[in-house]
Amino acid sequence: MSSKNLKELSEQELKQRLKKIKSGKIIDAGLVGLTIGVVAYSAVANGFSFFTFFPLIITYAIVKNAKNNAILEKEIEREIQSRQSAQ
Repeated sequence: MSSKNLKELSEQELKQRLKKIKSGKIIDAGLVGLTIGVVAYSAVANGFSFFTFFPLIITYAIVKNAKNNAILEKEIEREIQSRQSAQ
């Protein structure tokens, strides 16, 4: 989302998006923990193979998305701060 789109949103919509991002962090952390648990269990139960490390690909995608969300979160917070300072 570009900063142009953020400027078009109301302050209430920005706060809602910020809340969604913050709750998404909890879900992302749970999924990362789950996939690491699956890898650990698979390694203990079946040894090491391609399918042991396959969940780590999913973990990589989750972490990459979380980094993008962190950038978006900072942009939203800056936009909210700039609106509050302008008032």
